[in-house]
Amino acid sequence: PGEGSRCAPGLGWAGEGPGAGGKNRHVCHAAARLEMGSLWEEFNRLGTEMIVTKAGRRMFPTFQVKLSGLDPLADYVLLMDFIPLDDKRYRYAFHSSSWLAAGRAEPAAPGRVHFHPDSPAKGAQWMRQIVSFDKLKLTNNLLDDNGHIILNSMHRYQPRFHVVFVDPRRDSERFAHQNFKSFSFPETQFMAVTAYQNHRITQLKIASNPFAKGFRDGDPEP
Repeated sequence: PGEGSRCAPGLGWAGEGPGAGGKNRHVCHAAARLEMGSLWEEFNRLGTEMIVTKAGRRMFPTFQVKLSGLDPLADYVLLMDFIPLDDKRYRYAFHSSSWLAAGRAEPAAPGRVHFHPDSPAKGAQWMRQIVSFDKLKLTNNLLDDNGHIILNSMHRYQPRFHVVFVDPRRDSERFAHQNFKSFSFPETQFMAVTAYQNHRITQLKIASNPFAKGFRDGDPEP
């Protein structure tokens, strides 16, 4: 097919947003599989919490995907953003171990995207190994100048992952809407917090995070 040829409508991928039809052939067959899916599911069942700090904190579980369906010789940029799941602010009710809506959401923090540091790279490179967003950090500092993702504490978020084809055509901006494909995995939704609220989340993080070894060694419980 020619450079501008597009995929037929209806070739969308599970987890992708609307607008699959009319995508550039370099992205329309792109597929992303979430790594550590069972761990994400385990956290999701408890109600995942992610710490946000002024200095920025890495996510755990780390957002990682395995890609397929890219053009091995084409260049792609990979990035993530985070969208509010609703317009509410929450509080944790310890007596019932549950999250309760506690009013309207605070004004949305500045919308930012996190580019994978290896971008741009050939499709072959992206598909060769698991793509890990382990450099991404979450902050609640509205004045952050480190490029971290800014989130409001006690608000719920959905991470989104985007594959963007680097279009070599001079007028590529005309085709911007055709040159990307987006993926959302519901099991990666989380509540942004400055301290863990659900003690079972704390226990699961310590048990499954290799960087939490210090906590495990000091814990007398099995």
